[in-house]
Amino acid sequence: MEANRERSLRFIRATALIAAGLVATSLGLTACSSDDSADAAIVTTNAGEPQNPLVPTNTNENMGGRVVDRLFAGLKYYDANGEAHDEMAEKIETTDRKSYRITIKPNWKFTDGTTVTAESFVDAWNYGALGTNAQLQGYAFSQIAGFDEVNAEQPKAQTMSGLKVVDDRTFTVELKSPSIDFESALGYAPFYPLPEVAFKDMKAFGEKPVGNGPYAFESWEHNVKIDLKPNPDYPGGRPAKNKGLRFVMYQSYETAYADLQAGNLDALDTIPDSALSTYKSDLGDRAITKPTAQNQHIGIQSNVPHFAGAEGVLRRKAISMAINRPQIIEKIFNGLRNPARDFTASTLPGFDANLPGAEVFEYNPEEAKKLWAQADAMSPWAGSRYTITYNSDGGHQAWIEAVANSVKNTLNIDAVANPVPTFKDVRDAVNAETIGTAFRYGWQGDYPTMMQFLGSNYYSYSETNNVNYNNPEVDRLFDAAMAAATKEESYKLIGQAQAILIRDMADIPVFDYIAAAGRSDRVTKAELAWNGLFDFENIEK
Repeated sequence: MEANRERSLRFIRATALIAAGLVATSLGLTACSSDDSADAAIVTTNAGEPQNPLVPTNTNENMGGRVVDRLFAGLKYYDANGEAHDEMAEKIETTDRKSYRITIKPNWKFTDGTTVTAESFVDAWNYGALGTNAQLQGYAFSQIAGFDEVNAEQPKAQTMSGLKVVDDRTFTVELKSPSIDFESALGYAPFYPLPEVAFKDMKAFGEKPVGNGPYAFESWEHNVKIDLKPNPDYPGGRPAKNKGLRFVMYQSYETAYADLQAGNLDALDTIPDSALSTYKSDLGDRAITKPTAQNQHIGIQSNVPHFAGAEGVLRRKAISMAINRPQIIEKIFNGLRNPARDFTASTLPGFDANLPGAEVFEYNPEEAKKLWAQADAMSPWAGSRYTITYNSDGGHQAWIEAVANSVKNTLNIDAVANPVPTFKDVRDAVNAETIGTAFRYGWQGDYPTMMQFLGSNYYSYSETNNVNYNNPEVDRLFDAAMAAATKEESYKLIGQAQAILIRDMADIPVFDYIAAAGRSDRVTKAELAWNGLFDFENIEK
């Protein structure tokens, strides 16, 4: 959930690129807090300005996603351990994992008082899939029959043939092929229902969303804060145990950490690099550490000179082997990261640290130089500069500079880190394919499967395929993994696909996360969830 976009997936996500870190903008908490008792009861937590209005099918980065997931309820929800539970679903019936009959619970309301019906789901999914709506999460629906006709630039149909409303509480879903992940994905944001009012003006709706989740929207002061209040009519399994949430937008994690220590912020999901060696002593039992399903990559789009074709493969592999991951993790993160061994995260079921070719993730200066020389024989690098662009509002400066220095010193080339002001700036340039340099991106899981990471980022036409990777054989293996009869068979096929990703060096995985977070002394309970975000509903103050 990074902020990433997805271009083709098979029930995979997006919210997904983590963006992983704070991508914040604007003021600190003290600029927008008040001393009255109502404000004092609200849980304040770090955030950043969402990239887009808060529409579930168009939100694929975690600053918007963390808010959307509080406002809406889906057929499923995920607990802090990543386990899926029925939320609006009363029954999800299938005999073949291809044809589904879904019955929703009765008497569930949106916060405008209208009833959530089967049509609320079907209309929302069709809206998200329709190509002319250009929704960033559109390919979440790509396995549903009729998707291709609806998602085309010039759609041949307005609704997917695989969705049928039976009655107010029942609808059916026909997939193109069996899916091992479909049911798990039904708590993911693109699959939320929408009220009728949304379709009158979707952009305006996204500024003041009407949901059916544990919280109701209260206000959005752009670049400053978003306030949510508990939804008293929410009947589901994750009711708010606090008086409300205030998502406060910061320009840096350092500022947020200072506010946490001063008691002006209740919950911070990312301790700044500068405090990783001291946060446990600073916070005592208020320090939080947990392995989570998040990662960080260096992406390079194929239109960047010297990074297309066979030359690009050699250079990406050389750069990967020029990065001293263990040293960077120890010096910058005080050991609170894991060196990458694949393209997902080590906490996910089925993770394999010993994939064929995984030595490309290991620091090997001599091999890196050899590969770089082979690339130079194809097209000389002389006079070029290797630049890594990153958002300066996300706490990434130290490790990106360390990566650039490692590459510079190993390959004896000009390599630099290039900060730009905001996360949105990077995402917009990546999405427009105009960034022109290597860039930092991350992924934060939306639901805990390897295919959620892989399909989102490496399916040939996924909106969140940041590096334009395109390999029909990988697509075929992904499809086969989704259709597999057992998880073990699926993991085997995923391993085969990842071996090809390694062979092609689709991008450069750097590390995955051991999250470091903290709570204030005003908070009695705050836990990180499986994906590195707080278990917001269960924060107690």
